[in-house]
Amino acid sequence: MRLDKLLTEYGYGTRSQVKDLIRKEKVTVSGRDKPGPETAVSEEDRVFVNGEELVRSEYEYWLLYKPSGYLTAVTDRLRPVVMDLIPSKRKDLSPVGRLDLDTEGVLLVTNDGMLSHQLLSPAKHVEKTYYAELASDLPENAAQLFASPMVFSDFTAKPALSFEKITDRSARLTICEGKFHQVRRMFLKAGCEVVYLRRERFSFLTLSGLKPGEARLLTEEEIKKLRSAVKE
Repeated sequence: MRLDKLLTEYGYGTRSQVKDLIRKEKVTVSGRDKPGPETAVSEEDRVFVNGEELVRSEYEYWLLYKPSGYLTAVTDRLRPVVMDLIPSKRKDLSPVGRLDLDTEGVLLVTNDGMLSHQLLSPAKHVEKTYYAELASDLPENAAQLFASPMVFSDFTAKPALSFEKITDRSARLTICEGKFHQVRRMFLKAGCEVVYLRRERFSFLTLSGLKPGEARLLTEEEIKKLRSAVKE
């Protein structure tokens, strides 16, 4: 791969900006004397930018505790986006699925398009657990309602995998789908408006150890576990 293309993909700037870095001799490549933008770089080459080595990997996997007020998107002209919270220089990362602007919780971010597609596939039945606070009391038959399919104008939601009433106005719900506003619409179908929503679990990934707005890389064990989950 060309040196300028490599640096652009890893977020060191636009093609013209990284060419400027190279021309100013801010970039070095092991065993090369004054590399140019067109210099071919192999996997074996060590690349340094401003004295810091570029660590190359094909894929990155980030677990983000998405806070309220952030749009689940790569870019937006008016509002902050979840990608602003990912401490990576890569420009090819994107969120896996969506969380509403006002919804908090577990969000996976990666550039592994195949895994992302599999995790979102309804056929894979990836479990998602949500904690909801409500504007009114849950009906007495709430458990029965969520244990049955819910018919909407644009789709029919499958029965929830589990429903746990916590208080009269809070509950925990686990589903394996991810339609637009699905959890909010399901509670509304039960007669309750959601005033606070947090996704606590995506597959086996939880918010443990993270505060709102914080992100961390997945461990190798977690990555293998995710890949295994979608192969079942």
